[in-house]
Amino acid sequence: MEVAANRAVVTAENQKIWIAVFIFAFLSLMIDGADLMFLSYSLSSLTKEFGLTKVQAGALGSVTLAGMAIGGIFGGLASDRFGRVRTVVATIILFSVGTAALGTTHNFEQFAFFRFIASLGLGAVYVVSNTLMAEYVPTERRTTVLGTLQAGWSVGYVVATLLAGWILPTHGWRWLFYIAIIPVVLAVLMQRIVPEPAAWVAARQKRAADKAAGIVGQKKESAMKIIFANPAHRRMFILWALAAGFLQFGYYGVNNWMPTYLEKELHMNFKAMTGYMVGTYVAMILGKIVAGWLADKFGRRAVFAFGALGTAVFLPAIVFLHTPDNIVYLLTIFGFLYGIPYGVNATYMTESFETSIRGSAVGGAYNVGRVGAAVAPACIGYLATNGSIGLGFLVMGAAYFLCGIVPALFIKEKLYDPQQ
Repeated sequence: MEVAANRAVVTAENQKIWIAVFIFAFLSLMIDGADLMFLSYSLSSLTKEFGLTKVQAGALGSVTLAGMAIGGIFGGLASDRFGRVRTVVATIILFSVGTAALGTTHNFEQFAFFRFIASLGLGAVYVVSNTLMAEYVPTERRTTVLGTLQAGWSVGYVVATLLAGWILPTHGWRWLFYIAIIPVVLAVLMQRIVPEPAAWVAARQKRAADKAAGIVGQKKESAMKIIFANPAHRRMFILWALAAGFLQFGYYGVNNWMPTYLEKELHMNFKAMTGYMVGTYVAMILGKIVAGWLADKFGRRAVFAFGALGTAVFLPAIVFLHTPDNIVYLLTIFGFLYGIPYGVNATYMTESFETSIRGSAVGGAYNVGRVGAAVAPACIGYLATNGSIGLGFLVMGAAYFLCGIVPALFIKEKLYDPQQ
């Protein structure tokens, strides 16, 4: 009886912790997504005030992605060494302060500098929040929960869209960035409430015990060396870097330029454009949640590939088949489809690597891919200079096709349980 009672107390305590982790991770990704979209909605205002060329406007997106790539790599390394929670807290503070500083800038160079600083935190918080959550969720519900968690990013897009529609016309683009200082409060609360995952604590204790027993040398071998010394880990890292590169090349290229495409090439006014984007992002939220549920039922690989290949088909449909009457339906279906890969991506990747190297491997592979994706916004900017934004979207569609093919053919699922 006493054992059963103790077990019930532990279960109730774990449930409280699990809920707290989900709430904080969801809010972290929501803020991350909103912060990322502030640039998209400010791009027209920045172009006018700073006199940016289309290539410079695209370069701001590329600077963002380059910073996110570097931040994600180092965030993953830091999370393995210092802890998942500590790293999330530090990165929230970094991108909040860096984004608020954007409101004080007066030219392209200043804006690009502070955007890069803020992006270091943006990239890290996404990778580490997903790793943190994966290490708390049972395998049988992992993609359902992490898919719902990914919806936090899309909720952030909706929040950013609503804030942009409210703040930009009356207060200007600077106040859109000033309000980003608010998440610092979340970071302080998270540090006090959320504990480090048991799997990470156990891995750290094992490393300490091995060192004390003389199993490892005095100098700790880096996680990246361990990854590349093991053929299976190395192969998985390279495959995920390719898949992540194609995914992000397509995703961020489209995401950065879609508002401008609707406003400039489809001639929507700002209010109508923001309304259409809200609809697209709500569909994306639903796509991520449904994808997570389906992936727990039918497998990570099949659902991921379906979403990527479906998006590849639908981008040309938007460019060539849109009319004033059907554009809302096209954008809604597109939003649902291009949310699917991200609804599965976090679980699929975290289950590909063991706990001792997970943060470094996921952060490294995802963000090596992001370095390649950093050229996507500038690429569309270049194509828009000599043709149209729609032409750039066709190139993004090809990237989504390759994103679906690589995992479908080469990446097995459920290789490791993040709770072990």
